[in-house]
Amino acid sequence: MIYSLVARDLERIPTIKDLIKRLKHDYMFRLNCGFLLSDAIPSEASHTRMLSKIAESPVLERVQETLILQAMTEGFITDDTVAIDATHIEARDQAPSNEEKSKPEPKKRGRKSKEEKKNGFKNKRNEKRLSLFSRKELKLNLMRL
Repeated sequence: MIYSLVARDLERIPTIKDLIKRLKHDYMFRLNCGFLLSDAIPSEASHTRMLSKIAESPVLERVQETLILQAMTEGFITDDTVAIDATHIEARDQAPSNEEKSKPEPKKRGRKSKEEKKNGFKNKRNEKRLSLFSRKELKLNLMRL
């Protein structure tokens, strides 16, 4: 059952209920977790009790200490600095700046002035001319091919 709990974390299965569904339907996963096809799959309550017993006992801390000591003796980790953190945070070299971003001016509500209307029409005409021009160029380029 411990293998299935470890596999749950490795496979990123969110709930114990989903773990049990996967154990029931995926035979290879079931065999990899140590359950035979003839074995009954433990219930959600059994998995939860197992998790609470493991959390209460100091077994995982001992396993971690022995792994760290073994890695130090084999030279994978130096004893200068050892820091283990499992929280998911975004790493940064510097603290983020506290400068406030300037807010854009809110758009005016209501009718547009005559100048804005004229500028708007000019912009639309220019865009239309550019789009027609680009269409003509595109047609000519396609005809050349």
